[in-house]
Amino acid sequence: MNILGISAYYHDSAAVLLQQGQLVAAAQEERFSRIKNDAAFPRCAVNFCLDRTGLESSDLDAVIFYDKPIVKFERILKTFLKVAPAGYPMFRQALPAWMKEKLWLPKILRKELAGAGEYLFSSHHLSHAAAAFYPSPFEQAAILTVDGVGEWSTCSYGSGEGGVIDLQKELHFPHSLGLLYSAFTAYLGFKVNEGEYKVMGLAPYGKPVFTELIYEHLVKRHGDGAFSLNMKYFDYCSRLAMTGEHFAALFGGPTREPDGPLTQRHLDIAASIQRVTEELMLELVAQVHRDTQQKNICLAGGVALNCVANGRILREGPFEKIWIQPAAGDAGGALGAAYVAHLAMGGELPEKSAGDLMNGALLGPSFFATDIEPTLVDAGVRYVKLSQQNLVEKTVQSLASGKIGGWFQGAMEFGPRALGNRSILADPRVVDMQQQLNKKIKFREGFRPFAPAVLVERLRDYFELTQESPYMLLVCKLASDHLLTIEEEGEGLEKLKIPRSTIPAVTHVDNTARVQSVDKKATPLFYQLLDRFSAVTGCPVLVNTSFNVKDEPIVCSPQDALRCFLKTDLDFLAMGDYWVEKDTP
Repeated sequence: MNILGISAYYHDSAAVLLQQGQLVAAAQEERFSRIKNDAAFPRCAVNFCLDRTGLESSDLDAVIFYDKPIVKFERILKTFLKVAPAGYPMFRQALPAWMKEKLWLPKILRKELAGAGEYLFSSHHLSHAAAAFYPSPFEQAAILTVDGVGEWSTCSYGSGEGGVIDLQKELHFPHSLGLLYSAFTAYLGFKVNEGEYKVMGLAPYGKPVFTELIYEHLVKRHGDGAFSLNMKYFDYCSRLAMTGEHFAALFGGPTREPDGPLTQRHLDIAASIQRVTEELMLELVAQVHRDTQQKNICLAGGVALNCVANGRILREGPFEKIWIQPAAGDAGGALGAAYVAHLAMGGELPEKSAGDLMNGALLGPSFFATDIEPTLVDAGVRYVKLSQQNLVEKTVQSLASGKIGGWFQGAMEFGPRALGNRSILADPRVVDMQQQLNKKIKFREGFRPFAPAVLVERLRDYFELTQESPYMLLVCKLASDHLLTIEEEGEGLEKLKIPRSTIPAVTHVDNTARVQSVDKKATPLFYQLLDRFSAVTGCPVLVNTSFNVKDEPIVCSPQDALRCFLKTDLDFLAMGDYWVEKDTP
């Protein structure tokens, strides 16, 4: 049975293909179009999934969309009528897209994917729940999905067992933890649906002094994990803005300009909304445990990408283990929808004896010598072809000497994280490496931290983490053996340049890191690289950040990788078996 799942039109469009319940291909449209968070119909991603398997659209037993556009449009209409006439400009701007495409999605699916067996629709949070549970390593578990908004739901929870999901409770729009966090993201001058990571990274520079103010004026907790928002302070129901004058007055100033200075007030606001988000998630998780009595939990939805909250759930929550869908946002909704269709049509789940069913999230396009060498020749760059062993050795020696390189190998990752196939790598022991990467390579804000990739066998030597973290979705403290004594702490962004550990490039200002544990089965070549780096340097950790620059998607093709290499200060590029190094002056 061949099932194609699709997400589109809101944020991060994607296509996913299941064959006999096995996840064989998945990709986000942005990687092909080169438009960050591309929300268009994922034609390129669909074509990739079909090409990967040699299928035509007529070979598909079903095509399933990840939510129900008619129900979502109903919510938009009812919201507009409730606030009318205030919301008319926003409604007028949104209406053409709905009238042109979104309301005609059944027709579009039949046109784009002619001849498929069935054309189906899942609900948004069921898609997230399915993406969280079905590919997880658990035979039964609690499920929690939290995001901005689907059709009406902003949060849902329940449990799964075998091929059955039972969602017991929901929280409805406009009360949304995802939209609450996005409101603060916008207020702090970052782009909604992109800048939330920046708020999370900024939070440790500040102090959560506004936490009680948020609880007093914005968020009312109901004692059962549920909460409601005071809509006096939020404008997303009535206009094309998240907040307005009441919000600005409450927090002592207007929305920060995108390139404006970051004051201590901004840092403290970031710290405060991060603290509130963590606390609300912990309360939700506690209620889920009380209602489901499960020992493990699966998470999905955009808020599940808040790695700091995930780390607290693991440490402080009532569950023994947690598993987070690596494509937790809308792209992962396509995956969940595909599982929904597969099971509804009589399919069964594969065995989970070997762990989760995500194949390491390495589900995108692969490229070979026949793709890579012509790209290098056409660009006129000098290169050498090496054996795999020599490529690893040359990369290790370069990294150990302080150089920074692009690492382009195997299948592209599905989800927002580079996991060792489309990565920029560096030595975490170099004191100023974080500043070098942000300024010369990524061209992004200097305060943003970088993540460590560590050999799974050495995970607990360096990090206070009680379970593996293959998808870089858990933040934890560094092991005390690797922390340095700090005499002058500094305030705010002054904390940035203080070395805090034996691996300062991946140690955030609160002595934490967003960890990726690397095992031999998932990414054998990346594991081999880490293992050899450990043998040469004594350090089993590398800086691993996504192979892209600010405001661009992660590279997909050899052309993308070479273009990124040439326009940044990367020292070398290891692409397949090919080695490219910049001329030194």
